[in-house]
Amino acid sequence: MGAHHELLDAARAGTGLTDFGEDTFLEGLEVLVRALQQEAALNSTGQASLRKMIVGLLSQRLQIEDWYRRQPEIDDERITAPLIGLGLPRTGSTALSFLLAEDPNARSLRMWEATAPCPPPSTVHGDDKRIEDGRADVAERKRTSPRRVALVPASATGPTECQSLMALDFRAHFFQAFAYVPSYSKWLLNADLTSTYRYELRALKLLQWGFEAQPWRLKCPTHLLFLDDLDKVFPDARFVMTHRDPAEVMVSVADLYAAVARSYCDDIDERYLGQLNIEHWSVGMERALAFRQKAGDDRFYDIDFRAMQRDPLGEIRGLYAWLGEPVTPEFEAGMQGWWRENAEKRERNVHPDPATFGIDVDRIRPLFADYTARAAAWTAH
Repeated sequence: MGAHHELLDAARAGTGLTDFGEDTFLEGLEVLVRALQQEAALNSTGQASLRKMIVGLLSQRLQIEDWYRRQPEIDDERITAPLIGLGLPRTGSTALSFLLAEDPNARSLRMWEATAPCPPPSTVHGDDKRIEDGRADVAERKRTSPRRVALVPASATGPTECQSLMALDFRAHFFQAFAYVPSYSKWLLNADLTSTYRYELRALKLLQWGFEAQPWRLKCPTHLLFLDDLDKVFPDARFVMTHRDPAEVMVSVADLYAAVARSYCDDIDERYLGQLNIEHWSVGMERALAFRQKAGDDRFYDIDFRAMQRDPLGEIRGLYAWLGEPVTPEFEAGMQGWWRENAEKRERNVHPDPATFGIDVDRIRPLFADYTARAAAWTAH
């Protein structure tokens, strides 16, 4: 893996660039790398893959700063009133994001550009090599971790979470899915993510630059934990929040974490993954409830997991009526096609027994009792 300063040097050497921008990312980088070295017990694949990922993030950050240096007008771009999806993980938010990505009049964060924002897409003419690279990554994921792909659909050209952009500041939840890094997880839970969202905004401006501005559709469960910080950077954001029984969620997300980690570590502590997710998501929901109390429910549109399964297009129509935007025939046809195709491919997920992850369902529900009561009222529409 190497020390964090060696990874910085590798990124500089690989790009020929030296300016990383503000140094807010350094604390998270140091905490993460130290945890990977001292706690993670990575296998050889994990050592190589995570080193490549971290150097890649640092390299992208160098390139973003270089583009801003050469084209300072990028900063004039405006990201106005984005719709941001959030909620506990495993609540149908991924399917929702794929349906919203079918809107030709809106802009989603696509997997291939999230993992490699540079060069800005508007500067590439003809085929973009990053799309083929993204397809190769998805194919490799299917080969090495079919369970992960069964749990979360992925497409190089489809929408993805904000995780890769947040990782540019090294404050991202997905690092703890790759390996056992408890010191990083503890640090992240109480970190200030204002700089993270500022850098995400910087990357979004670069991705938008050169195109006609369209309303953004973003999504990441992690936002639940840091809504106060997100609101400082995106004060006009509106939110679509997905809901599901938290007891079902905890088993499902622990199962996903285990599926991801098995690619990088030979020894997985399932009980730790269960407790980690219970802690983070119960804290996240407490913070989200407090934010909604302060910011007002009128900034949120709520969708129940079961309602989404029964009538996905009906739920999108309700969301768009709330947004005051039309569901065009082209948009509706795209959603119907995506849902039909994925329903045919979708396999029923059977999760391990909750005890595998040390989860006692009866002890989870009291932690989320206030949320469960509020969610029932929010989704009554």
